[in-house]
Amino acid sequence: MKVILKERIENLGNIGDVLEVKDGYARNFLLPKGLALEANPKNLKVWEHEKRMREKQKEREKEKAVALAKELENISCTVKVKAGEDDRIFGSVTPLDIKKALDSQGIDIDKRNISLVENIKTLGIYHALIRLQPEVETRIKVWVVRE
Repeated sequence: MKVILKERIENLGNIGDVLEVKDGYARNFLLPKGLALEANPKNLKVWEHEKRMREKQKEREKEKAVALAKELENISCTVKVKAGEDDRIFGSVTPLDIKKALDSQGIDIDKRNISLVENIKTLGIYHALIRLQPEVETRIKVWVVRE
């Protein structure tokens, strides 16, 4: 039976692939779980329309991400931490700390999209990488200061 995959399935294929699978696998697993559609002319036409709509949505999201990246290039955030006498901080600065600092400035970014170029264990100025989309990323300045 020919099917159109609606989701990526390990060892089978990616979204949108038209594959020939065994009838039982399609009827008992793929179709009931909503992982695939039967590849008939009507479903192929519907899938192509949905694909075009998803591509337009991705383009809009990428445009928003590029605009946000340009805005973030000029922003720096300040993280206040407790530090010892030799400017070594207790613990380290994490992406969650940077997220909280950005939230206080009114910028909402998921902490999973923030990655640190280096471990932050002393006071100073650092850079953090923010990945907004797979192709769109920017760096922000992080000021680590004594509380």
